[in-house]
Amino acid sequence: MKVVLLSLVLVLVCAAQETPAGIDASQVKGEWRTIYVAADNKEKIVEGGPLRCLYRRIECTDGCEYLSLTFYVKLDGTCQLFHEVAKKQEGDVYFIEFAGTNVLQLIHASENMLVVYIENNDGEKITKITKGVAKGGSYTQEEFQKYEELNSERGIPRENIENAIETDDCPP
Repeated sequence: MKVVLLSLVLVLVCAAQETPAGIDASQVKGEWRTIYVAADNKEKIVEGGPLRCLYRRIECTDGCEYLSLTFYVKLDGTCQLFHEVAKKQEGDVYFIEFAGTNVLQLIHASENMLVVYIENNDGEKITKITKGVAKGGSYTQEEFQKYEELNSERGIPRENIENAIETDDCPP
């Protein structure tokens, strides 16, 4: 009987412990600029690529059930403004339709730096993408090293990192 009682207590204690929380999306709302973008399929994120999104604003709505994203994509040399909404799914990931279906996850956040991981399925191939965004116009050396590390963990080669801010001439 003591073993059963002890087992029940152990189960209740384990159930009461919270799983470590992911990044609180409400803490990342505001003005952001895309500094770096990387992908395992580089053609998607090079200048003029369909997924070289130049973020401007991220908003968390309805208790972070939705992320509202404002960004530009430069197609044929013209900046096209997009306002898209991603819906939260199980496991702190968001789903959005843009140039295919996308599963989006906030994987790192600090005061100046946010890294978004995306898996894009265009119907033919799944492309792994990271967007390194900042509150300002650059990353420190430490922030860039963290960005490189996050890419490496996801199998995105260092040589596939594009400096997006250097060619970002779209409106603020």
